[in-house]
Amino acid sequence: MSPVNKLGRYVHKINQQGPWLRSWLLTQLFGRAIKFAGTASVQVAELDFSHSLLKLKNKTKVQNHIGSVHAAAMSLLGESASGFLVGVHVPDDRIPLLKSMHLDYVKRASGDLTAQAQLTQEQIQFIRSTEKGEISIKVQITDSVNVEPVLAEFVWAWVPKKRN
Repeated sequence: MSPVNKLGRYVHKINQQGPWLRSWLLTQLFGRAIKFAGTASVQVAELDFSHSLLKLKNKTKVQNHIGSVHAAAMSLLGESASGFLVGVHVPDDRIPLLKSMHLDYVKRASGDLTAQAQLTQEQIQFIRSTEKGEISIKVQITDSVNVEPVLAEFVWAWVPKKRN
């Protein structure tokens, strides 16, 4: 799949590197673009044009009062996994925007977290070819014992940069 925007071109180029360097470069790119994700130390383990895998270590700066990852940090991780994936497809003349998120916190998280998001080929084509639209993405967030502590769904929209 060929890139349609500047971010996609960066990701495509980075993905030609070795696995360790790839993750480090993607994490640096993302952390500089999205300052809050950089501050929280969200790690981009994998990102291609249809799948993202992000990680968040259970460190003091993202913990709640009981020592697990804070609910807001969980939402940041899910938003990041879905948003970075959408971002590689939105053409440069449009702006991606988070429209809504729905999170159900169902279990206490243990240890580090991993978030995975996927787009179908139909969703990718819709993002790339529709001037203004929205899609819903379910993000699977699991903890270090493979429990899904939060059920998460994010609705992303995109609009033209210039208003008519």
